[in-house]
Amino acid sequence: MSDYDLLVSGGRVVTGNAVVLCDIGIRDGVIVALGAGLEGNAKRHIDATGMIVTPGGVDGHAHIDQPDHPSSIVCDSFETATRSAAVGGTTTVVSFAWQLPGHSLKDTVADYHEKAKASKIDYAFHMTITDATDTVLEDELPALVDAGNRSIKVFMTYDGIGIDDQQILKVLEAARRNGALVCVHAEHHGLIAHMTEKLVRAGKTEPKYFPDSKPIAAEREAVNRIIALAETLDVPIEIFHVSGKEPADEIARAKARGVKVFAETCPQYLVLTRDDLDRPGIEGAKFIFGPPARTKDDQQALWQAIASGTITLISSDHSPNLFWGETGKTQGRDDIGFHEIPNGIPGIAARLPLLHHHGVNAGHIDLVKFCELVCAEPARMFGLYPRKGVIAIGSDADLVLWDRKKEVTLTNEMMHHACDYTPYEGMKVRGFPTMTLLRGDVIAENGEPVQRDPSGIYLARDAYDYIAP
Repeated sequence: MSDYDLLVSGGRVVTGNAVVLCDIGIRDGVIVALGAGLEGNAKRHIDATGMIVTPGGVDGHAHIDQPDHPSSIVCDSFETATRSAAVGGTTTVVSFAWQLPGHSLKDTVADYHEKAKASKIDYAFHMTITDATDTVLEDELPALVDAGNRSIKVFMTYDGIGIDDQQILKVLEAARRNGALVCVHAEHHGLIAHMTEKLVRAGKTEPKYFPDSKPIAAEREAVNRIIALAETLDVPIEIFHVSGKEPADEIARAKARGVKVFAETCPQYLVLTRDDLDRPGIEGAKFIFGPPARTKDDQQALWQAIASGTITLISSDHSPNLFWGETGKTQGRDDIGFHEIPNGIPGIAARLPLLHHHGVNAGHIDLVKFCELVCAEPARMFGLYPRKGVIAIGSDADLVLWDRKKEVTLTNEMMHHACDYTPYEGMKVRGFPTMTLLRGDVIAENGEPVQRDPSGIYLARDAYDYIAP
């Protein structure tokens, strides 16, 4: 009998608080031994000499196989999105189960369970509530939370999606009763509508004007407001995709007075700016996402917020629309206005390589902090730790082997998603995953997905103290 199903040896392993030369023994998809020079028989062996070994990435913010407006369709299925994730070193994703207005939340989640059977990586769900009826909050939500869906997404903006403050308060109270975390897209809907109308009337509809339609004040105000609502009811919340200094400062002030508010940002806010929207023709549309990219000063402020602990995790906000075609961002037109272009960009494969290059290589963070931001903290936030997000005895053997010297120019072909573009086309990074393992099985190698039957499993989440009031 073999001691291990797999032995990964010779690598420098990023544990919870250090980088150490360490072997990893795996049996039945779980890490059972850690130590230098592990002895024992193994059915398989991977030599990680010269490599860095990190936990598999946990991406807590992804739009996959999402029903949307008929003119704008999320183009990634669970098969293509999770194939892309694996290539980029992500082994767990929390996808939105997207309720359409007027539809049952219970039926929505059931439908997503069917869709997710094609997943290449492990998954859980955020329940997106766009229609906060008593039936949804009182009849359907308790059983859905008990079944392991312990996070809810609400929007404070977007026609047909956003809910008003009274509805948000009802969601917050329902989340507190049932032990769920509320995640928030925080922007002031009325201010955005007003600014958009002004710009359109003035004929300023090119993509470069999109950031002016969503000024940082709209985000700052909404962050302040949702914190006030949550603070009054004593409900923990997470603010999604913090884009710059002003909203980050609001969060820091709330945390300083003891409010249980968490915050994420995304690679696009750390590597892109509003200048990227000012490109010839319709090219700037490739960089339309909400909140929009800000300034270089905002990027620096985000790095400072990461260093201070104001922002504790980095997700992709993967939201892929085709660029060309009638159901894409341009809807088949080269004269489309920014107000008609769906918000969102693909990014699930690029997240880890971009953050490694612009964070670790640039000296903003070290490897331990890198793994905290993209593995451990997302796992804690969404009730998956320590099964996910860490290399430890008893944790799932989700591992990523990195060649930190490998220089790569990012292209759309490398992303392996269903989208026809990447906003990171032509960017150079140093350091790239050479192998991704899910529960001890190789699911990507040398930038290519390993062809195999869907192997992802649903991760039901029990009640956990991290999000307790």
